[in-house]
Formats: sequence, structure tokens, C-alpha cells
Amino acid sequence: MEESILLELSKMVYDYCGLRYSDRLSVLKDRISKRVKELGLSFWEYCGYLRTTPAEWDLLVELLTINETYFYREENQLNECCLNVLPQIKNKPRNRPIRIWSAACSTGEEPYTLAMLIQETGQFLPGSVEIIATDIDKKVLKKAEKGWYHQGSFAFRRIPDNLMRKYFVENEGGYQVNSFTRNMVQFKHLNLLDSGKAGHIGQVDVIFCRNVLIYFDQQTTKKVIHNLHQNLVPGGYLFLGHAESITDMGMGFEKVDSEKTFYYRKELDLK
Repeated sequence: MEESILLELSKMVYDYCGLRYSDRLSVLKDRISKRVKELGLSFWEYCGYLRTTPAEWDLLVELLTINETYFYREENQLNECCLNVLPQIKNKPRNRPIRIWSAACSTGEEPYTLAMLIQETGQFLPGSVEIIATDIDKKVLKKAEKGWYHQGSFAFRRIPDNLMRKYFVENEGGYQVNSFTRNMVQFKHLNLLDSGKAGHIGQVDVIFCRNVLIYFDQQTTKKVIHNLHQNLVPGGYLFLGHAESITDMGMGFEKVDSEKTFYYRKELDLK
């Protein structure tokens, strides 16, 4: 009986955000048991509670998602974007800023790292690059907007000392990203499966969606990639995690290999 209820709950989670727990019911149970007990409900009653209390999804997503990240993660991709891709985009005629979307930003380390490295290039005037950062978890977005991280945080384990000294201010037992860098990033709440809200992001030149697809099955991956494809300008660039590949999916991207990494370019619309 309990297994069938957990299967129903796993289906609800899958339909809402694409996370697959149907083959990991014990993990699902472990992650939500405390919350269900707090509410004084059975698992079956919790399914009904989710249907009648939409705000509960915010807390459930927080319990189920993994938000482990850090500054300067997979630096070869970051450097490739800021030193090679962005200068190429800059040299093309345009009447708007370059727009970068960090599509699963968690607590903000990725978009802030991009903002720092863009400044380090010395090639871009203030306001010439916009960074939009989104996540499905509202709690981590609040932390990201503040840009404050405890001094002992693993978030700092890979960041070079020169970036640490230049872009952080010591504050209340931790370090906060300086105000200029924070102002380069705009944070928004977004479920990547929601094509309508994804469309509100608008056209972007570069998307980072790293270490997200590994939690999805192929069907959900295709939905997410389709939504990202819709937002990218023709010839725009998509960076995924090194363990993720869409090469054989026929999703309208071509693989780009550089010396130290790989990424994808949206095919040009020649119609």
C-alpha cells in the first residue's frame, strides 16, 4: 500500500518538475518523511495536500533538489565563454546588450563567477552584458540575491585568490560579493519545464544549464532542451555539464569542441 502511494507521489513530482523518483522510492520517503510528520499527515493525505496547497511545492522542491555548487566550477567552460565566445558575440552588429542565462543558478555561484570573469577580460563596458539567473528553489534564490557566503563554505574551494580579494567584501563572519558584481545579475524564479514562463526570459546569446539534465529522463531532458532552444538566438551557445550530452538527440544544436572543453551552438535558421 505504501509503495503505491509513494509511486503516486513520485508521479506528481515528475509531472511538476521532472525529477524522477519512481525507481528511488526509499530516497523519496527519506527526504519527505520529516515534513509529512510535521503536518500530521499520512503519505496519502500529503498527496491531497499538495493538490490543494500549491505553496507546499516550494518546500517540497527544496527538500528534493540538490544545490551543491561552488565558484569557478568547471573553469575551462567559464574561461571558454568569457575569453572566446563572448568576444565573438561582441564583434557582431547588435543594438542590445549581450544576454547570458544561468538556467539553474542555485545559490548564485555560477552567475557571479561569470560576472567576475567578464570584468576580468576588460573588454566589456558596464551594462554591455546582462546575466539572468533562474532556479526552481525560491529559498536558494534568496541566498543568491544576497550574495553572502560563510567564510568556511565549500563554495570557495576552487576560486583563485585574486578573484576572492577583488570581488568579495568581508562581512559578518563571511564574504559578500561586491555590489557592482551583484548588480550585474538579475535573479528570477523559474521551473525549466514551464515553457510559458521560460519564454518570459526573452532571447539570450548564451545559456549555462550545467549538471541539471543528469537528474532527468530522456523525455524530460528533451522538454528542457526544447525550451532552452526557443530562448537562444540562432547561433547562440549552450553550456552543459561534462557528464551531459545532447549530441544524438536531434534538438537543433551542433557540438563545438575546443582545446579543453566542449559545448553546443544552436543551428542557424537558414529558411
